[in-house]
Amino acid sequence: MRYDFSAVEKKWQSLWQNTDTFRTAEYRDRPKYYVLDMFPYPSGSGLHVGHLEGYTASDIVARYKRSCGFNVLHPMGWDAFGLPAEQYAIKTGTHPKITTENNIRSFRETLQAMGFSYDWSREINTTDPAYFKWTQWIFLKLHEMGLAYMSDVDVNWCVELKAVLANEEVDEKIADGYTVVRKPLRQWVLKITAYAERLLADLDELEWPENVKQMQRNWIGRSEGVEIDFELRCHNKNLRVYTTRPDTLFGATYLVISPEHPMAEKLATAEYLKAVKAYIGGAKLKTELERTGLQKDKTGVFTGSYAINPATDKPLPVWISDFVLTSYGTGAIMSVPAHDSRDWEFAKKFDLPIIEVIRSPHEVQEAVFEGKDSVCVNSSNGDISIDGLSFSEAFEVMATWLESKGAGKRTVNYKLRDWIFSRQRYWGEPIPVKHYEDGALRPETNLPLTLPEVEAYQPSDTGESPLSTIHDWLYGNDGHGSFRRETNTMPQWAGSCWYYLRFIDPLNGDNLVDPEKERYWMNVDLYIGGAEHAVLHLLYARFWHKVLFDLGVVSTREPFRKLFNQGMILGEDNEKMSKSRGNVIPADHVLEKYGADAVRLYEMFLGPLEQVKPWNTNGIEGISRFLGKVWRLVYPEQEGSMAQFTCDTLPEELLRRMHKTIKKVSEDTESLKFNTAISEMMVFVNELHRSGIRSITAAETLLLLLAPYAPHICEELWQALGHDGSISGAPFPAFDPALAADSVVEIAVQVNGKLRGTFTAQAGTAKEDLLREAGAVESVVKFLEGKTVVREIVVPDKLVNFAVK
Repeated sequence: MRYDFSAVEKKWQSLWQNTDTFRTAEYRDRPKYYVLDMFPYPSGSGLHVGHLEGYTASDIVARYKRSCGFNVLHPMGWDAFGLPAEQYAIKTGTHPKITTENNIRSFRETLQAMGFSYDWSREINTTDPAYFKWTQWIFLKLHEMGLAYMSDVDVNWCVELKAVLANEEVDEKIADGYTVVRKPLRQWVLKITAYAERLLADLDELEWPENVKQMQRNWIGRSEGVEIDFELRCHNKNLRVYTTRPDTLFGATYLVISPEHPMAEKLATAEYLKAVKAYIGGAKLKTELERTGLQKDKTGVFTGSYAINPATDKPLPVWISDFVLTSYGTGAIMSVPAHDSRDWEFAKKFDLPIIEVIRSPHEVQEAVFEGKDSVCVNSSNGDISIDGLSFSEAFEVMATWLESKGAGKRTVNYKLRDWIFSRQRYWGEPIPVKHYEDGALRPETNLPLTLPEVEAYQPSDTGESPLSTIHDWLYGNDGHGSFRRETNTMPQWAGSCWYYLRFIDPLNGDNLVDPEKERYWMNVDLYIGGAEHAVLHLLYARFWHKVLFDLGVVSTREPFRKLFNQGMILGEDNEKMSKSRGNVIPADHVLEKYGADAVRLYEMFLGPLEQVKPWNTNGIEGISRFLGKVWRLVYPEQEGSMAQFTCDTLPEELLRRMHKTIKKVSEDTESLKFNTAISEMMVFVNELHRSGIRSITAAETLLLLLAPYAPHICEELWQALGHDGSISGAPFPAFDPALAADSVVEIAVQVNGKLRGTFTAQAGTAKEDLLREAGAVESVVKFLEGKTVVREIVVPDKLVNFAVK
């Protein structure tokens, strides 16, 4: 009887859907497990095989946890606001809502064709007014708390998209070929910096990849330093500088301020004013990435002014350079070229002094020395000396001295900047704020505030959203007077900041989430998605969650307990899949040819989940043959009916193999090592075929192990074996530790810690017997002859070590 994967998979997908097999029940007496995917943006290009990897992994975990007795929440939804749909609308004249609905339908069909066990009754869409009502509610709470404010800021303006980008988005857009410049605009900004310390501190409690945590730490950029005042005698003012190295103050030979510094033009003397203005104008056209790149050529202009070094009382020239940013520290730095590579290159280019103040292993005029593991030199005056002190000692002495003179103070700084939240687009959540003629800002009282219908979606070159042209929607009058609605919309990140909470209670019209349900389901136990969201979605979601925690809406400080980043699946040319390369492998094409179970198994068998690996169509052929072997355990190829299962008791060798397989698959599924779990099941299937034994116990055990990975074939064979209910409701097999243990083990023999031989022994062999056999190993004997054994170390079932002299 041939395995017809197409008929079998359609049968079970229809049955699961019609019977709500995977609908999550509100059991409060069972342990919960919340497994979540980073929900997709439903683009017109559809899903390719690389997209399916993370979804397959999460579905295996969801099915496995259900079979282990957990109450599982495994939902899916759509991050559907955003630029691509609007750009398509501009190009084709099709309303973004229509294209979004079509794309969602296509995505949903593909995900359902993969047999993913989502609770589709909880499906959400960020463009649904019933959903973004609560996104707007959260924004208004941010505003009430003083965490959402309007400000005139220099923004990252994308010339081609005619829209503002968040700082975290700039690198990606430039890499995609877009032009990004700095441009002043009045914007809504969220005060994420108010949560910088908590965002940093709480990382330690999360079970996340260390590289993602480190990326967030670096992006937040906490540093402890000192703000130092340098006297500008000609201006009767001070120039305040932030530094993490006050120990190098004696080596500061010039100061640098950013082009945006409020004193930039004021410090320019008549001789240098024209050059300073030209330089400031040029800097505005550059992105922060272009300005701060370590490899870029250093540029700058002298202001003509000098500031006094409080340690040496010497005048230091004040320069302007675009590598200094107003957004970090005070927008001014002291430059110590002997011990900072950027300052050294600048000093060399503009012939500025270089003074050694940290003992260096070479001449600092020839090369920079940045180490902290040396001591201070040339750092004393009649008031203070830090010569001979280490970094930490010198830091404390200098900080205390500066504070005592009123010339400085200790401070903590962050690289993290407030989140620019305005977008000059139509297809986004309207910001629910009204601007009144008297200058007052008041919230919309009737949420959700929905988008009006528009005919043109093109934003203007000036930064105005298409909403600014919809007069009937834009203007109004209420009890407070005439008003104009906010025309900027929220960024795409807004809807994805909190969606995991709405899955818990998606139909609640009165609250964002029911408190009792939230306490039961939170945190998310496993969150699977790409590492590219480390300082975008993951940081923003943590910020909003902490705000909701402060409001009493959520009961946990963090949203996602465990995070796993799946590796990328490349095209068959070993390159990232993209339309431009023409190497995209559409998911639907592969599903039609091989079926969902084959695709699921193959994607997990390619290699460790976290690694990058290329797609190889030949490999999926092998997986199809494996599924054929599984099928033939119940429907032998040479027969037209089911196999006759006659063996009630398995031989010991096969019984041990079965329990080892249960143990291995259980442990590997728990640790997301799916490729090795599949490999173990392949070995077991081969053993069953080789033995020729028809055991109902062995067959059912295999199906229960394989069901989370290849659910359709397992459902069909489970039913064929006489079971009425879905295999998804059957408990996962348990293993006998004694039977799962190896009966014969290899023992390593060391002499003075060096491997000298091995031998095999029965598992559980007594210590005395292991010592006797180890001492008799031929390759070991010569290392013991003529020596005195002073100590014998035995690690049961693993190792014997003789310490000799």
